Amino acid sequence: MNKKEFQNVVWEKGHELYRDMPWRQDTRPYYVLLSEMMLQQTQVGRVIPKFHEFIERFPDIYMLAAASLSDVLSLWSGLGYNRRAKYLHEAAKKIVNEFGGVFPETKAALISLPGIGENTAGALLAYSFNQPSVFIETNIRTVYFYHFFPEGDIVDDKQLRDAVTETVDVEHPREWYWALMDYGTFLKQQGIGSIRQSKHYKKQSPLKGSLREVRGLILKSLRNRSQSEAALRTELPQDDRFGRALAALIDEGLVIVADGQLHLGQ
Repeated sequence: MNKKEFQNVVWEKGHELYRDMPWRQDTRPYYVLLSEMMLQQTQVGRVIPKFHEFIERFPDIYMLAAASLSDVLSLWSGLGYNRRAKYLHEAAKKIVNEFGGVFPETKAALISLPGIGENTAGALLAYSFNQPSVFIETNIRTVYFYHFFPEGDIVDDKQLRDAVTETVDVEHPREWYWALMDYGTFLKQQGIGSIRQSKHYKKQSPLKGSLREVRGLILKSLRNRSQSEAALRTELPQDDRFGRALAALIDEGLVIVADGQLHLGQ
């Protein structure tokens, strides 16, 4: 399939399968950053109501930067992977304090923000600034695996990035990536274009019984009230995960110890 044929298929499917989302209705960088951080390893259906809650509570980057980390973590509760909330908060503070509240418009500057890697930066450039950047995520992988790489081939991101670079619609990059995302979601629902073809694929471990589960339980409990470690232990699974999870949360600044009590990070 040549470039033109591929683009025609993607545009056709994109128009047919278009999904309306609040960060598509309004593509200001703050909305796109918030959605991109929330959508990492979390489905759209769970993100949309939480996105609206965040926008209502923190309507702009200044309000988010001025908030306490504990407030951000409390509102984030239910999405999981709470480090994303801390990165989001730190990125907001850096944008306000070092960029005067103006989102940078280069990949290098965006990557300098906490929690922003090459692909998230590329998404911001495409969705907010309509730049023909190149980035890769699960739905995009799915589309390119299906059309360009025979089933069973193991593909690394360098190969994939070359294919994306060659075929991106440079005139309409924002809508082009929307079309890719919606088409990729459809293909995944049909069991087509297995992500297991990716050389970088790692199967997500089950939440139940994991260290991640206990991390979430600790933060959920502290969202309601600060308490001592001894009291907190009585509420949570009685195994060695608690100590490891708590130590990691303290190290990351998501939990702080003050006056013998555990608190959400400030």
